[in-house]
Amino acid sequence: MKLYAAFTVVLAVGISSTAAFAEGSGRLEKIRQSGAITLGHPETSVPFAFLDENQKPVGYTVEICQEVAAAIKMKLGLDKLEIRYNPVTSATRIPLISNGTIDLECGNTTNKLERHDFVSFAPTTFVAQIVLIARKESGLDVDDLASFRGKTIAAQAGGQNFKTVSELNAKNNYGITVVATNDIAQNFLMVESGRAAAAANDDGLAYASVASSKDPGAFVISTKGLELAPYGIVEPKDDPEFKKVVDDAVIDLMKTGRIATLYEKYFNTPIPPKNINLKYPMSTALKKALKHPTDSGDPADYQ
Repeated sequence: MKLYAAFTVVLAVGISSTAAFAEGSGRLEKIRQSGAITLGHPETSVPFAFLDENQKPVGYTVEICQEVAAAIKMKLGLDKLEIRYNPVTSATRIPLISNGTIDLECGNTTNKLERHDFVSFAPTTFVAQIVLIARKESGLDVDDLASFRGKTIAAQAGGQNFKTVSELNAKNNYGITVVATNDIAQNFLMVESGRAAAAANDDGLAYASVASSKDPGAFVISTKGLELAPYGIVEPKDDPEFKKVVDDAVIDLMKTGRIATLYEKYFNTPIPPKNINLKYPMSTALKKALKHPTDSGDPADYQ
């Protein structure tokens, strides 16, 4: 019932906001008149969007959005464009885009086809895999979900990871108990403390969790993903002029190699505030997406 209610709220907000923007001049004119752009961001999604030691939003996607904001400033011919930041959660990010509170959402949101009813996405800037984390000492094969038959796997409530593991479990009769967790930290704690045999998460977040742990060498992460999940900056729906400016800026960052540079900064070098290094080379799927930009929400397009 709660999920249905939340969906209804998002739908209502999306419809009313779409009508409002259709009557107005769109986000570009709003930004021009206000002299400001508001970026929504999660606060704990390392390395995509998180807070540094000064409680300032930083991260791979945050920096891409900052570059996009600079392109918007140039497009509008503004002498100055203030960047405002607004924290979001998985529950609030789409409604806040739809009602105009934020102009872009800069985190780790999966571009899913069903979300296109409410928002748009910029060209994909990360292609995640749903992976499993387990303790090495368990001896379990993280590349084979069947090896967890009869065991417990933790996954965030309401997320794609929970849905994917649950569906594969039911389809193959593995008898796995899928335990819902509240956030990334609790999800990893379940396997770290031994309360779950594994934790399911997107690979970037999984590598960040392991790298941030007291003993990174005690864990193993699967290399064979359960499902691909393209991430994109979230944009308002039905605003083609704004979308074109944002998309062109993202594509330019791809062509110039700037996004590849940001990837190295956040995935293969120490990052603040704990100076963790994910040591995670760029995947073949992401290299393909950067070479051939697409805003597709179909995982098959990233194979």
